[in-house]
Amino acid sequence: MLPELSHEEILRYSRHLLIPEVGLEGQRKLKNSSALVIGTGGLGSPVALYLAAAGVGRIGLVDYDVVDTSNLQRQVIHGTSTVGKLKVESARDKLLDLNPDIQIDVYNEPFTSENAIRIAQDYDVLIDGTDNFPTRYLTNDVCVFLGKPNIYGSIFRFDGQLSVFYAKEGPCYRCLFPEPPPPGLVPSCAEGGVLGVLPGTIGTLQATEALKVLLGIGDPMIGKLLLYNALDMSFDFVKLKKNPKCRVCGPDADIKELIDYEEFCGVPGHDHEEGSAGAGWDITAKELSERVKSNHLKLLDVREPHELEISKLPNAVNIPLGQLAGRLTELDSADDMVVFCKGGTRSARALELLVSAGFKKAKNLKGGINAWAKEVDQSLPIY
Repeated sequence: MLPELSHEEILRYSRHLLIPEVGLEGQRKLKNSSALVIGTGGLGSPVALYLAAAGVGRIGLVDYDVVDTSNLQRQVIHGTSTVGKLKVESARDKLLDLNPDIQIDVYNEPFTSENAIRIAQDYDVLIDGTDNFPTRYLTNDVCVFLGKPNIYGSIFRFDGQLSVFYAKEGPCYRCLFPEPPPPGLVPSCAEGGVLGVLPGTIGTLQATEALKVLLGIGDPMIGKLLLYNALDMSFDFVKLKKNPKCRVCGPDADIKELIDYEEFCGVPGHDHEEGSAGAGWDITAKELSERVKSNHLKLLDVREPHELEISKLPNAVNIPLGQLAGRLTELDSADDMVVFCKGGTRSARALELLVSAGFKKAKNLKGGINAWAKEVDQSLPIY
């Protein structure tokens, strides 16, 4: 039995009611439906906003971060007034202001193998707004095991992807990507950047697909992958097939329960702005400031050249991470060396490469040049 609409709701959704494919019955379906949005960042922001505006009756929000000023360039569900606030609370307040007639559930916790089934089981669709591979594989496997559609989106710089992975009717994410890329091969948006409007484009398309699935209308992106490039405004489509050897949704699947996805992918299930190379290999900004005074140090900056226009350290040698393997001969393994980047993540990977090549006296600047700007030289900007 579908719920009735109040007079106020009929007025609110009147433009939907005029569409034959939605109409009164479709709007009642939306009121009776639910969606879990995993991540309230760049993609989750437009997804949640448009699902709330459309009248999806119950929306779950999963995140465990707080709003940061650097989020506001693209995460439009948050605002300057909510910087420092929990993202799920900031998003909930915005959604209830937009539509007070819906239910918003918040889960201020990481989405993990331990809690994913509990959180996801009561929702009709899951929407992947994540930015890391462990959570993408986790979301996929949860959807396969629970028999739910996975509304997938991903973004980087000017490029976006979109699909609906639904093992009951087509391929799952693992059919397309059986194995994750090697750790460090694909940079995160925190390292590589993203055009602020791009998550709005892909997130709105994800919301569109979610509404089509919930309403049972149109031709959802099951078995298709959209590749979008903002620079040339191109939309390309790739047909996808179910992989009969898929380890999760294939007939001989050997993965029957949720696994350790961080171990599977070889990377953490969340982005760290403050990267670390591990115990014994890190040096803090304050420690470095003391060593710079007393010792002859080689400073190696592995950021991209255009980042030097934002901030830089005196006398640092710049060799971007992607070029480092081919330019090791420019460095002396006998030097005391400190490697740094923006936040410490790329430099931690650079340190692995250096150590494997015989550079035993190298250290990683924990937190990168942003930590230096916070703790040592406040005249430098943080980005």
